[in-house]
Amino acid sequence: MAHNIVNLSLNIPTMSKHQISVEQELVAIKNILQQLPGGTSIETIQSAFGARASVRTLQRRLAELQKQGVVTVSGQKRSTLYHLAQPADTSPVEKTGVVLPLSAESKAIRKKLGQPVGNRIPVGYNINFLTSYRPNTDSYLTAVEKAKLQDLGKTARLDQPAGTYAREILQRLLIDLSWNSSRLEGNTYSLLDTQRLLSQGKAADNKTAAEAQMILNHKDAIEFIVDAANEIGFNRYTITNLHAFLSNNLLPDPAASGRLRTFGVGITHSVYTPLGIPQQIEEMFDLMLQKADQIENPFEQAFFIMVQLPYLQPFDDVNKRVSRLAANIPLNKLNLAPLAFVDVPDDLYIQGLLGVYELNRVELLKDVFIWAYERSALRYSTIRQSLGEPDAFRLQYREEMRALIAVIIMHAMSPGQANETIKTYAERLAQEDRAKFSEVVQTELLSLHDGNFARYRIRPSQFDAWKKAWAMNKQ
Repeated sequence: MAHNIVNLSLNIPTMSKHQISVEQELVAIKNILQQLPGGTSIETIQSAFGARASVRTLQRRLAELQKQGVVTVSGQKRSTLYHLAQPADTSPVEKTGVVLPLSAESKAIRKKLGQPVGNRIPVGYNINFLTSYRPNTDSYLTAVEKAKLQDLGKTARLDQPAGTYAREILQRLLIDLSWNSSRLEGNTYSLLDTQRLLSQGKAADNKTAAEAQMILNHKDAIEFIVDAANEIGFNRYTITNLHAFLSNNLLPDPAASGRLRTFGVGITHSVYTPLGIPQQIEEMFDLMLQKADQIENPFEQAFFIMVQLPYLQPFDDVNKRVSRLAANIPLNKLNLAPLAFVDVPDDLYIQGLLGVYELNRVELLKDVFIWAYERSALRYSTIRQSLGEPDAFRLQYREEMRALIAVIIMHAMSPGQANETIKTYAERLAQEDRAKFSEVVQTELLSLHDGNFARYRIRPSQFDAWKKAWAMNKQ
């Protein structure tokens, strides 16, 4: 129940709505925002309070905290997020220039990891770190954090078959996730290089063949988890085949793709040494998948695999890549916004993993994970908003609209000619759908530009000719 979020995460004593003082409400709000350094919506705050505070009451309390300079606000209307005000120097700026707010625990982890490797104590794989985790009893993410992520990840496809949302944004997702995940491995392809490689098959002249292979492997792996959304999960078949896709033509031993590690490995720039005994690796791999499969919350599932799979290092190489794509499996199944690792600083991501490896601490990686999901969700927010109320209608007439808009562009129609063509086409539809169909098609035509016309399978020359005709005859 919603009020349990406050009891669990904020240690606020259970009491009726009328027993909570204004001061207690202000303290509770500050405690919630302290757990969510990236900010959160009033709906998430209200879900933590449950029946103990109405949205209107919380709006008044938040306004008071704003006046005190304790809370800041970003976004507008339904996109409004509330943040706990922080001193200017609390957020590290990595070499990417991206500012990422960190908790006190994360800063402490960074401080420990900032010591020279020679001063850090060597450690091995801690079996208890996995075996002690109890799915749906223990949790890396707090209830408030899960509520925030759920709020961020909502799409208009939550009640549709698994993978529906990912298929609708697949072309964008292929580029975003392939590029960002490869970038975190040190790949030097630019976003434009990646787009050209994936859409035209053209490798960049000044890059290595291995870099192109890495990106193409990501494309294949993403298509695998999207196309097989109903069949895959946290099991051997899925994870070993995901590794096979991602490691294709990149390992010294081709047979190692999709096969568990049979020898010891080390971690660069770390004092951590993973398991080296094949039987133990296999045992822990199966246990990890079993626990991941039992987790009910999709975000806890995603983060659990991002923690435990790299920590185990079950494969010869390419473990981090597998964990990043595997994190999208539960999100994809439920049609939540994907995690594309947009703008994630590679330094902080690696430090977060080192915190897991050497200290068995997840706080820094969790800060990166939550911030990364927020950035990814914002990247797809335009698409998500376009899949709002009109969406069932757009989905119903998707092919008709695409065909009609393609005809209008290919024939370089003027606005007047286009309106007549739309009107004539709409007469084929049910009476109650004609006006809305015409409006949606006209809106799509007005929003066309150089960066989005390809979705109608139009050649650049055809689009340029239509633009000229449209501008010349526009009234």
